[in-house]
Amino acid sequence: MIAVDTNILVYAHRQDSPWHKQAAEVVRRLAQSPDAWAIPWSVLHEFLAIVTHPRIYRPPTPLPAAVDQVSAWLESPSLVLLTESPAYWRHLQHTLEQGQVSGPRVHDARIAALCADHQVDQLWTFDRDFSRFPTLTPHNPLINT
Repeated sequence: MIAVDTNILVYAHRQDSPWHKQAAEVVRRLAQSPDAWAIPWSVLHEFLAIVTHPRIYRPPTPLPAAVDQVSAWLESPSLVLLTESPAYWRHLQHTLEQGQVSGPRVHDARIAALCADHQVDQLWTFDRDFSRFPTLTPHNPLINT
């Protein structure tokens, strides 16, 4: 299963992103496919925080528009939302130790652990930091799309 990281969702949503067209297309294909795809809840939280932040985007996305965007993604019948299960702590602990993670990279480890917990093997992301987690294959779908 493929999971999608925050940056892909932000680029798909923000029309002022230089990656908007490519990101919107890859997210649309995932959402319309019968194959399961995933978004961690923490990614949706981060998406909302980023696109509505006035120091990141000028103008920021109005909260109602950002909420509507999340609601649209949630309508995909093949979407799986990733959340913590009883086994999550074991995956997070292993991910933190294996990736030698500390500080702000704990958030990335959380996403990697959620993916491991739900048998997600590929994360579509623009972020190269995920290569430190051997249980997850990061892939940038915006290159050559």
